[in-house]
Amino acid sequence: MAASVHDLTKSFPKEELFMLSAQIKRAADSVSLNIAEGSTGQSNAEFNKFLGYALRSNVKVVGCLYLAQKRNLIEQPNFSKIYAQCE
Repeated sequence: MAASVHDLTKSFPKEELFMLSAQIKRAADSVSLNIAEGSTGQSNAEFNKFLGYALRSNVKVVGCLYLAQKRNLIEQPNFSKIYAQCE
């Protein structure tokens, strides 16, 4: 999903570079990074905590997708593709 988000943000206007583009890319990267960090042989409770962080980052990606859609920065097929990856 992070690769899809990265590709998507290449089409965002320059004024979104340090705003929505940066936010959605950080959130998308955080999903896999939190899962990786939590899987380092810690307890199940600690791993579950990091899975929760990953889930919240995933929800943030979805929120950014909706913002991008409302700002006419994303077309429906791209929205649907990344939204499905988030599910």
